[in-house]
Amino acid sequence: RRLIGGSYVALVLAFLMLPVAVVVLASFSSTSFLTVPPQGVTLRWYGRLLDSRDYLAAIGTSLTLAAAATLCSLAVGTATSYALVRRVLPGKAAVSAIVMSPLVFPGVVIGVALLQFYSALGLAGSFAGLLIAHVVITVPYVVRTTLASLHGLDPELEDAACVLGADRLTAFRAITLPLLRPGLAAGGLFAFITSFDNVPVSIFLTGVAHTTLPVKIFTAIEFGVDPTVAAVSSLLILTTALALVL
Repeated sequence: RRLIGGSYVALVLAFLMLPVAVVVLASFSSTSFLTVPPQGVTLRWYGRLLDSRDYLAAIGTSLTLAAAATLCSLAVGTATSYALVRRVLPGKAAVSAIVMSPLVFPGVVIGVALLQFYSALGLAGSFAGLLIAHVVITVPYVVRTTLASLHGLDPELEDAACVLGADRLTAFRAITLPLLRPGLAAGGLFAFITSFDNVPVSIFLTGVAHTTLPVKIFTAIEFGVDPTVAAVSSLLILTTALALVL
């Protein structure tokens, strides 16, 4: 029974990893189109990637956007979670439902709605509008993980700090915030990945000067797949693997 179960798990994992192997192998092909197994081995497509201003600009935009969205989401999500748990908030259920709604609505719906809203405000195609949109879709992840951490904390710890002379802000910074680090770290990780990898919302809001890497890849494969896209994907896979190992 163990042998059968182990073999089944190995087959499932191999099936899940097969597309990754195909992409990595295709990035080394010497042909100008994707072939697996590769016909020859070359690093030309990686060099072409490093020489491409469009791809490098897209990578920089995605990293900057994901980092900024993560920081903003951590600030907004922590404040929201604290208010929902530790304060008497009128309409608490409605506030929680509104904050979590981006997890329910399809990304295409959010993208189209924000595009119409930004067109009226003059924010369409701007980095600020794209950042606000990414904060909207990443805040729920921070709120969800922070709420779980807050529910496991004793509120009397802050009260004890206040009795000993600390004000509420000092008690939160010195007592509660360090205890929330696991939840904040998990929420920040989910927020960064969600922002960096987003296509349905970003594709409606990116401008010529602010194109993210997923949108760049999506538009590139629309006109045919060349090994440069596979090289970009392979570097992302390598980066993700190194991050998991660390």
